[in-house]
Amino acid sequence: MNTLLTFSIPLLCSSLVWSGYLEYDQDVLIPEDWTHGDRVDPREELELTFALKQQNVNLLEETLRLVSDPDSAFYGKYLSLEKVSSLVRPSELTQKAVRHWLQSHGIRNCLTVSTQDFLHCTMTAEVAETLLPGSRFHRYFRDGQSLVRSSAPYSVHDGVHQHLDFVGGLHRFPPKGQIFSREQKRSKAGVHLGVTPAVLRARYNLTAADVGTAQNNSQAVAQFLEQYYHPADLAEFMSLYARSFQHRSQVDRVVGTQGGGKAGLEASLDIEYIMSTGANISTWVFTNPGRHESQEPFLQWMVLLSNMSDLPWVHTISYGDDEDSLSAAYMTRINTEFMKAGVRGISLLFASGDSGAGCRHVGKDQNCFRPSFPASSPYVTTVGGTSFKNPFSVSYEVTDYISGGGFSNVFKMPDYQVSAVQGYLKSVAAKLPPQSYFNVSGRAYPDMAALSDNYWVVTNRVPVPWVSGTSASTPVVGGMLSLINDRRLLKGLPALGFLNPRLYKLKGQALFDVTEGCHMGCLDEQVQGQGFCAAPLWDPVTGWGTPNYPALLAVLLAQ
Repeated sequence: MNTLLTFSIPLLCSSLVWSGYLEYDQDVLIPEDWTHGDRVDPREELELTFALKQQNVNLLEETLRLVSDPDSAFYGKYLSLEKVSSLVRPSELTQKAVRHWLQSHGIRNCLTVSTQDFLHCTMTAEVAETLLPGSRFHRYFRDGQSLVRSSAPYSVHDGVHQHLDFVGGLHRFPPKGQIFSREQKRSKAGVHLGVTPAVLRARYNLTAADVGTAQNNSQAVAQFLEQYYHPADLAEFMSLYARSFQHRSQVDRVVGTQGGGKAGLEASLDIEYIMSTGANISTWVFTNPGRHESQEPFLQWMVLLSNMSDLPWVHTISYGDDEDSLSAAYMTRINTEFMKAGVRGISLLFASGDSGAGCRHVGKDQNCFRPSFPASSPYVTTVGGTSFKNPFSVSYEVTDYISGGGFSNVFKMPDYQVSAVQGYLKSVAAKLPPQSYFNVSGRAYPDMAALSDNYWVVTNRVPVPWVSGTSASTPVVGGMLSLINDRRLLKGLPALGFLNPRLYKLKGQALFDVTEGCHMGCLDEQVQGQGFCAAPLWDPVTGWGTPNYPALLAVLLAQ
């Protein structure tokens, strides 16, 4: 739910009214869990991020297609950061126009990145509101967090409008983490199995020998919203649950600042399961505490990737927001950042979300499903969730009703998945929700899945049971891809990079097909709380299914 602001722009207005607005469709409603505070002191310093227009984005997309397609002669021929920079770097005209505009307002404290397509600038709130007409900065509070955001849409001078994609740090509020503990389930004997590294290895057929050994391999998780892991929790988790295979008990690198206080359940889950699945592989943590009050932690992370020449090959991220709460300009630019990572050989895995198909009220007695971004991006691999059919044994998997999935309302269906998705739509046509609920031609997700139900996690030195969410399935899949990268690198092969074009060509080979269960949707007369249902081969609940590790390793080791 959102709370209306005192300021709004009419839906029907002339192009003149919108002149200068970069993100005219950005949701400027304040989520109801944030408390509206006072106007920011005009002298208070803010940090804003200016996303400069890039060149050759179409060529970047074509390059990603070529290096990611196993049938291409350019498969695996990834670009260095320097080559990516030279490809997309903003034109001299764009750089000069934006810098002149900033300097004309006395703004000289700016940092750029290697690709020169982002500028981080510091200025007072008074200068920011002059620079960006329409903006009004207030302080907002949630659960002890403080954030500065503009309570109204912003515009830019007509002379720089064509040179910018968006300005970060004004509108987007971080969503709440969705990881949660489910109600305890018990067998007759009063013992619940729960998911541990040993259970995952049994289900997905990993042996004690399936651990990393390559020196040039690494993996990473990204954390936002003041989520931190504690090294002591990680060490204890490994001592409890990873005794049967070689592993590491320490993170090799933290990028950012580890905060104090309690460990976060989300952060603990992510790091413990990527390091126990992708065992013995060097692991990084990107931590974005969110204390930069006029910054967006997710955007900060993307900028970091754009500015580091040496990065892990696999990144898993359990972050997502409603597609309709973000501007098309923002999402399109973030997609470009995903492409930049992909052409460098980096695999980005995102959780599909924990709201099923989602639901959005769009009018009187009218609802539609609500896609999540970045899950709906065509340039990332999105991971859904499953449960054991029998929770008291390592049985086959069925849909976890929370597993996010559906069809983007913003991005068209990418070529690599058209055949698979059309096959699904045709095979289940009679059982589909009404087409008014979803965009049948949009990017469909997830791409694959893994168990997302009833995990054991050590957090603040206490083993916690029944932790659930696609935030669990995503690092598990990421760890397995890291193991496959390990074997590829030892053979002198390139890292997997952007997996989807290859994944969809496998047509479900080397994965356990999930064919039972539906996820949740709108609770109304039309769909009665149900979204989409699993089906043979690909479906918008569990994708192609869950990994059969040795079979997946075999097919992905083949060049």
